[in-house]
Amino acid sequence: MMKTYIRTIWNDLLALFFPNVCHLCGTPLVKGEEQICMHCLCRLHYGEDEDPEQAASIFVGKSEIRESGSFFRYEKNGRVQELIHELKYYDNKELAYWLGRWAFVHLKEQKSSLCDVDVLLPVPLHKSRLRERGYNQSEWIAKGISSVLSVPIDTTSVVRRVKTQTQTRQAVYERWGNMESVFELRDSSGLENKRVLLVDDVLTTGSTLNSCANVLSEIPGIYLSAFTLAKV
Repeated sequence: MMKTYIRTIWNDLLALFFPNVCHLCGTPLVKGEEQICMHCLCRLHYGEDEDPEQAASIFVGKSEIRESGSFFRYEKNGRVQELIHELKYYDNKELAYWLGRWAFVHLKEQKSSLCDVDVLLPVPLHKSRLRERGYNQSEWIAKGISSVLSVPIDTTSVVRRVKTQTQTRQAVYERWGNMESVFELRDSSGLENKRVLLVDDVLTTGSTLNSCANVLSEIPGIYLSAFTLAKV
């Protein structure tokens, strides 16, 4: 907690005295650059250019997610991990927004089927975790996506009713057990016959997205796809 507090103060001081610096290398941004300089953007590890239906094979037999995609490749102690931690733990909503927007500017140019959606549904946080963090990073990623696709964001139909422990050091079978019955569907009326894109920050085993998708799968006519900024 103290480390997070100190990091947040340091970020605030940087923003005060150097309002436009790269989040990865700290160099001043030039005209046309936002959040991350072009030098660092070129050095990030990007996900494979995989067909969304093929990428969704991780969900086959576990949920009704038909298509999926991830923009970055997540590596331990790598630059993508640094970005994810920055937007997830250090109060950087603007970075989450920008990365979501930037990813879908590129996906739209590539005519990805992930852009063919009616509603964005960010994976919800438990209310106590939301109070601790102050915001849901997945919702801010979705806001960036929405700025490109001009589709609404649904933050009320599904709630997280169980506060799970961090899954970073858990084995695959522990992650799946940890996510059983975590989410609850509150209102399905706005999602009937809709193409819904689930949005989260990182894809590991897929347990979180599958758990969320399973409470949505009984909605008549729903078509589920998923997007994460990064994939392990």
